[in-house]
Amino acid sequence: MAASTDKVASTCVDSYGSAIGMPQLCGDWMANQIFWLIVTLVIIFLILSRIALPRISAVLADRQGTITNYIAASEELKSKAEDAERAYVQALNDARSEASRLLDATKAEMKKELQSAINKADADISVKVDESEKSIAEIKKNAVASVEKVAKDTAKEIVSALGGKADAKTISLAVSSKIKG
Repeated sequence: MAASTDKVASTCVDSYGSAIGMPQLCGDWMANQIFWLIVTLVIIFLILSRIALPRISAVLADRQGTITNYIAASEELKSKAEDAERAYVQALNDARSEASRLLDATKAEMKKELQSAINKADADISVKVDESEKSIAEIKKNAVASVEKVAKDTAKEIVSALGGKADAKTISLAVSSKIKG
């Protein structure tokens, strides 16, 4: 009879060379797996510590320097902006004060000019009133003289028309006394 081929070559491998169960959990191979794990971790550590970490730390340091520079520049610009704002507010207040002063000066000048114009107008009105009063007095005097002459002529004509004899002195005396009051 033929020999059985179901023999186990080791605790982890059967007679056909196939692993029995999960090879990672085989106790015979555990030392070998730990050795290669340690070798791989040492190589990764050396690569990271010699190449990657210095590059990363250089990038982080450069980035921190840039951030610090930007913060310093922004503080300086903020200070300049605050100074500019204070100067602007001061200039605005100065301009308002100057405008108020100019407005007050212009108002005072306009009041002075207005008062001068009013005084001149009052003087012109006074002159015109005096002239008008003289003119009215002259017109009144001429009107009274005209009325007196018309009254005398009318009285003379009425007396003549009634058949009386009118002498100029008597008519003049009678009309003058009636006109004066």
